[in-house]
Amino acid sequence: MGFIFMKSRFVRYGVPFLALVVGGSFGLREFAQLRYDFRSGKRLTKEEAKEQGIEMKDQREVTLETEFEKIKTIDTGSWENVRGPRPWEEGNRLYEEALQRSGKMAKKDSEMVKN
Repeated sequence: MGFIFMKSRFVRYGVPFLALVVGGSFGLREFAQLRYDFRSGKRLTKEEAKEQGIEMKDQREVTLETEFEKIKTIDTGSWENVRGPRPWEEGNRLYEEALQRSGKMAKKDSEMVKN
């Protein structure tokens, strides 16, 4: 009797599908709830931000017009596209410092001496 029951298409395909749909809805509810939990979070006041080292401007001080005036003063007509150095290129100080910290520079130098 149990073997015939397990051969049923509903048991093989329908029950797992229904379990996935019902279980998925409960799981999705938990993830969606995070959105609302963090949205209702408390906002920082100007004094609290200053204690944490963040300098906030007054809301009346930052408007679309004031930001537009700042952008108007920037010379956007004459600029030059300068490519930054790649890590593997010579003369890249940050890359060389990283190699020295990792000890690979010493290995590289010893290999060059051998050749």
